[in-house]
Amino acid sequence: MTEQNITRLNIGDKELILIGTAHVSKQSAEQVKEVIEAEKPDTVCVELDEQRYTAVMQDSQWKDMDIFKVVKEKKATLLLMNLLISSFQKRMAKQFDIKPGQEMIQGIESANNLGAEVVLADRNIQITFSRIWNGIGIWGKAKLITTIVASIFSKEELSEKDLERMKSEDMLNSALEEFTNSFPKLKVPLIDERDQYLSQKIKEAPGKKIVAVLGAAHIPGIKEEIKKDHDLEALCEKPAKSKIPKILAWAIPLAIVGIIAYTLIANPADGIQQIISWILWNGSFSAIGALIAFGHPAAVLTAFLVAPISSLSPLIAAGWFAGITQTYFRRPNVSDFESLSEDVYNFKGFRDNKVTRILLVVVLSNIGSTIGTFIGGADVIRLFLQNFT
Repeated sequence: MTEQNITRLNIGDKELILIGTAHVSKQSAEQVKEVIEAEKPDTVCVELDEQRYTAVMQDSQWKDMDIFKVVKEKKATLLLMNLLISSFQKRMAKQFDIKPGQEMIQGIESANNLGAEVVLADRNIQITFSRIWNGIGIWGKAKLITTIVASIFSKEELSEKDLERMKSEDMLNSALEEFTNSFPKLKVPLIDERDQYLSQKIKEAPGKKIVAVLGAAHIPGIKEEIKKDHDLEALCEKPAKSKIPKILAWAIPLAIVGIIAYTLIANPADGIQQIISWILWNGSFSAIGALIAFGHPAAVLTAFLVAPISSLSPLIAAGWFAGITQTYFRRPNVSDFESLSEDVYNFKGFRDNKVTRILLVVVLSNIGSTIGTFIGGADVIRLFLQNFT
């Protein structure tokens, strides 16, 4: 049995065997099988949470998704991000003819064959994304989405050399590599905190001999963090949201309404001009977002009509209404959900699948509305200053 990519540790009375894998490597999956069969551990820990466990073990997971519920619960962006990351992994896996997450599946299957316990050792991916998402600001979010989309729809194929390099990286880190270079602080929630969480879960796993199947990027961190004790509850807390965005979300609309109301009283003609400007900028940019997402004409019209109103209230968003309209006129069928995991692999599939199109309509309409709010608000202020100074 080759010892390459294997780290052996002894913590107390436990023997820990860490296997560093590339998430789309046939060799990694084969090595996982070989090590587990040879070592016969009491427990096998895998770098999965419940959500990703379901994703890799059940091909039919998307059939039960309620797209209306996703939109209503404001989870469209999160689901879209998950799909984008998934498509990046699928592109690599397809090139190297292996099922994504095969080494994790192999770890679970080998453990079950031996009667060993299986521990899902990673932190919930939604918490990881939440801690990332809340720490990068509005422009960072825009850059994040742009970076991931660009990498997914790139036609460039990975070489064997690239794959070998990935053995020293985590899948999420690989997908977000360029972004983490621009925002070094993201390494904390993406890698460092997960190193701490994984190490504690591995250390707490039952039995004397533990095999852990991990992305190779985590091995150096886990070797250090496993010597310490970590509070899993604290690592799973969603970060407190800053009050500033919430204050601005109410302050800006109130200021715009106040300026327009004052202008209407003082000079009705100029006030009407401000209203027209607000409607056109907000509605047009939100509608353009829906158009870019290849939205149904009714969804584009909905985005145009709702954006000027929704921009004045933090409680509603143009994208939600545009997404619901898109769902009404282009309701996904069973085949859309069945083919979702494959369709996210390329641009055409992403564009044509009714599920991803709804998500794109929601996200891009909201982004357009946000842009329109800043430009429309600036124009309202310009008209006010122009007439009252």
